[in-house]
Amino acid sequence: MSDSIKQSPSNGCEKPFSSEEQQAKINEVRKLLGPLSTRSSIYCSDAAVSRYLTARNWNVKKATKMLKETLKWRAEYKPEEIRWDEVAREAETGKIYRSNYVDKYGRTVLVMRPACKNSKSTKGQIRYLVYCMENAISNMLPDQEQMVWLIDFQGFNLSHISVKVTRETAHVLQDRYPERLGLAILYNPPKFFEPFWTVVKPFLEPKTQNKVKFVYSDDLDSKKIMEELFDMDKLESAFGGNDNSGFNIDKYAERMQEDDKRMPSFWAKEKESRPPVEPQSTLTLAASNSFNLNSDSDISDKEKTAASPSDEIDSEAVSPNEITDCSKTVGGEAH
Repeated sequence: MSDSIKQSPSNGCEKPFSSEEQQAKINEVRKLLGPLSTRSSIYCSDAAVSRYLTARNWNVKKATKMLKETLKWRAEYKPEEIRWDEVAREAETGKIYRSNYVDKYGRTVLVMRPACKNSKSTKGQIRYLVYCMENAISNMLPDQEQMVWLIDFQGFNLSHISVKVTRETAHVLQDRYPERLGLAILYNPPKFFEPFWTVVKPFLEPKTQNKVKFVYSDDLDSKKIMEELFDMDKLESAFGGNDNSGFNIDKYAERMQEDDKRMPSFWAKEKESRPPVEPQSTLTLAASNSFNLNSDSDISDKEKTAASPSDEIDSEAVSPNEITDCSKTVGGEAH
């Protein structure tokens, strides 16, 4: 493992508390939450509470506030009840899908292709993102808490940029799924993306910023990072791997429909108590230490967007040519 992703003793992520102290804080959060509905109680496993505490640097009051807001959102939005048929239209071009492989740390991989946008509806796009997050979580290995985002910028141009969707995406990721992202790889972002990144970066908390990695196919160091993180025979050729099979919506739909059938049993399984997870695992350290943006920016509660995704639908229609072109780009078998 190279220095780019190995654990550093001085990166500020050392365990802040003993296991006993962590459990005590988890119990404090539970006490502050008070009585919960059956569904909320299932959601609030020790592992889940620990993620919220980690996201708020183990500040009990802040973590409790964040968790209460998520429970309210989940009760209203019902993300675990979204099914494939409701979001299949958003998925047609393969703009987001769960790969059939994990990285070398065992993390679930979500592939994203922003150039494959086929909808102008912020509400629809965010609902599909939520579905993908829930699906990725339900398919995590038993000892895993985090996932990897692989973002392919092939074909990306200025028409695909939406600050609103990006802001809503950041809000959902950080406030509704804290500590679920282990690493986001931006693969071959174009030069004009840099000023856009400058604009959206303040929407991200420093912890999230430090999980974003710019990777370029013509850079040897970038290639080494991909080889260290993935089995190159399973990785798509779009990311420098050896798998040319691509994305096929029909086969992917079959996978998602099968996953939907398992969702009720997943929530039944969540009833089982789990031991608390470490606040910062070696896995998290490896991901967060893979690079450093050296940003001091943060956002306050007032600066964050509203709790539920926007209902905005832009008046522009998406050209059928955009969908066709994108389907050609990612044609093949689903991953």
